[in-house]
Amino acid sequence: MEKTTSQKLRLGLFVIIGLTLFVLAVYFIGDKQQMFGKTSHLSAVFNNVSGLQLGNNVRYSGINVGTVRAIEMVNDTAIKVDMLIDNTIFPHIRKNAIATIGSDGLVGNMIINIIPGKEVAPSVMEGDEIESLNRIRTDDMLNTLGKTNKNAALLTEDLLKITNEITQGKGTVGLLIKDSSLAKDLKQTIQYLKITGKGSSESVIKLNRIISSLENKDNVIGVLKDTSVANNIRTLVKNLDKTSFEIDKVVRNLNSTIVNIKEGKGAINYLSNDPKLVRKIDSTIININQASFRLNENLEALKHNFLFRGYFKKQKKEELKEQQKEERKK
Repeated sequence: MEKTTSQKLRLGLFVIIGLTLFVLAVYFIGDKQQMFGKTSHLSAVFNNVSGLQLGNNVRYSGINVGTVRAIEMVNDTAIKVDMLIDNTIFPHIRKNAIATIGSDGLVGNMIINIIPGKEVAPSVMEGDEIESLNRIRTDDMLNTLGKTNKNAALLTEDLLKITNEITQGKGTVGLLIKDSSLAKDLKQTIQYLKITGKGSSESVIKLNRIISSLENKDNVIGVLKDTSVANNIRTLVKNLDKTSFEIDKVVRNLNSTIVNIKEGKGAINYLSNDPKLVRKIDSTIININQASFRLNENLEALKHNFLFRGYFKKQKKEELKEQQKEERKK
């Protein structure tokens, strides 16, 4: 059966629209996947890609700048990810940038986020490898949360036991809550402690004042803190000790002398008790004075004698020389 002209037109229009839609779809998908623009390669090494797939987006500071081109297993702890990045973005990416793997929303596809570095660094070149940061995976977080929940359950169980014992009046805390008399005694004890603490504080203040006053140089202790005064006092004490010892010796000798006098021993006893001896001593002293006077007269006579005149002149010259030497020394 031959097709009519209208059917042929409809078929041609349908084919044209379908091709147009196909071309637009290819263009938009290729543009999104950086298939038609000028791109360059950039890589990063991770120890876990967390389900990252080819074609996933690469973002820099939240902007889509490329796609994942290849994922290569280097070894059991290193996976290399090759990225296609728009050339216009390359000058903005520094060598100290960090690549991380995250998700596009809560349940979206995995993506690579490139975080700018904090310090100034040169721009990356094609084929460079930037530093990577492996974030905590969801499984690890769930395992940690499971352990935390288990510990929280154990802690809640123990806390429940403690609160039950407290409400039942067991233990020190429960006894304080249940026993009113004990609470009153404790309150009274605390009141006494406050009073005692206040008194102790006042005593400490007074003691500090006394100690501060001791630092004053007008006080005895303050004067003793002066090293020169302390040395003088030490010397004075030593001299007093020596003087006391000498005085003790004199007192002992004086006591022995007094004892001898009382017992009639020694010359003092005769002088004080024998009047005849006193008269004899007086006459003896008178005779000695007379003899001394006569002796002086004889010496004066000898000075004028021509035989002894030279001797006395020589002796006088020597005395004058000695006096002159003494005056020079002074």
